[in-house]
Amino acid sequence: MTDLTADEARRLILRAQGLLGADARRGGVHGMLRRLGAIQLDTISVLARSHELVAYARLGAVGRPKVERAYWHNPAQSFEYWCHAACILPIEHWPLYSFRRRAYRDRRYRWHEVPDHVEKLLDQVRASGPLTTSDVGGAKNGGPWWDWSDSKIGLEWLLDIGELVCSRRVGWRRVYDLSERVVPAELQAEDLSDEECIVRLAAIAGASLGVATRGDLIDFLRLKGRFAAILDETLLSGATGLVPVRVTGWPSTRGQTNAWANPTALESAPRGRHRTTLVSPFDSLIWHRGRTERVFGFNYQLELYVPKHKRVHGYFTMPVLAGGRLIGRVDPARDGTTLVARQLSLEPGLTGAKWADALSDALWSAAEWVGCNTVRVERADPDLIAHLEADPR
Repeated sequence: MTDLTADEARRLILRAQGLLGADARRGGVHGMLRRLGAIQLDTISVLARSHELVAYARLGAVGRPKVERAYWHNPAQSFEYWCHAACILPIEHWPLYSFRRRAYRDRRYRWHEVPDHVEKLLDQVRASGPLTTSDVGGAKNGGPWWDWSDSKIGLEWLLDIGELVCSRRVGWRRVYDLSERVVPAELQAEDLSDEECIVRLAAIAGASLGVATRGDLIDFLRLKGRFAAILDETLLSGATGLVPVRVTGWPSTRGQTNAWANPTALESAPRGRHRTTLVSPFDSLIWHRGRTERVFGFNYQLELYVPKHKRVHGYFTMPVLAGGRLIGRVDPARDGTTLVARQLSLEPGLTGAKWADALSDALWSAAEWVGCNTVRVERADPDLIAHLEADPR
C-alpha cells in the first residue's frame, strides 16, 4: 500500500483536476472534459455560467463562444446526463450510464409522475426532428420552477431513459433529439451490465479526483443502494483499477486504506506551475464540501441558498485558488465594464502582504476574460484593502 502525506495527496488532486502543470492544457476544452469526466451544469450566471468558469479556471482566457462550441457541436462530442448532478459528459461515455437509464425506466418516476402521452412526444421528435420545450407548449404550468408542464416532464423522462438525448442548447434551452440520431451506432450497440458500468465509471471518477475516499467516489457518481454496493465490491476486488492508498491525516481506521488512486498518477510527482484563479461553486474540485475541507482546510458553503441576512461571505462566493491552496473567497458581480468584488476575504492566518497580489491577479484575469476593464472592491479587511490599493493596475 502506498502512503501519502496530505500535501502529496493535494498536489496529485490538483494535477488530476488540471490545475497544476502544463499538461492540463493539452487538447483544449475537449481534452479538459475527458480528463474531468463530467462538468456540472447550472442555471446561475454571475460572471459566466459554471461550465464556462470550469474551462476558464483550467485553460485561461479561452473565448466563451469557443467553449460553447466545444461542448455543443455537430456532430455531438458530448451529451447531458446525470452524474454528480446534471453534467456535460463525453459522448463516448454514453454506454456507461445504461445502468442509470435502466433504473429510471424501471421506476417510471423521478420528481414527477410520468404522463401517459410520452409516446406521442417521442413520435413528434421522430417526425419533426430536434425540438425544445417551446415547440411542445412550454416548460412551465405557471407555478414555481418545479411546476413543469406534462410535455416538459415527458421530454425529461425520455431523456432519463435514453430515448432522447440533449447534445446542444439554444438560449440555454435543451434541444432534445432521438438518441439514435445523435449517439454513434457503435456506442448505442454497447450493452454493459450494471457492474461493468460502475467499474468503468469508478475508474473515470478516480482519475478525475486524483486521490479519493470511497465517499468521494460515491459523491462523484451519486451512487446509492445496490449501485453503491457494487462499487464497494469492485474496489475491494481491484476491478476498477484503482489502488488503495493511505493518506496521513485523512479519517481512517489505524493502518487501513483510507483512499484510492489511479496507479498511473502515483508513478510521478506533480510538477509545474499552479493555476491562480477563481473557482466556480459547481467545480468538481470542490463538489464534495467535506472533501474540500479535508484536502484544503477550507470550510465552504454556497450562500445563495442562505437567507440574505444570514450570509457571511455573499450570494455567489467563489473560492480563490493560488499556490495550490484555496486562499480566500470573493462574491463577484458586474457593473457595466467593471468587475465588482462585493466582498473579498483571505482565509484566517493569511496576510495581505503575502497574498494580495494573488487575489488581485485572480480578479483582474477574470475581469479581462469577461470583458471588464476595471475592478472595484467594495468590502474587505483594511489590511487587504491597503495592499490591493498598492496594485498599479
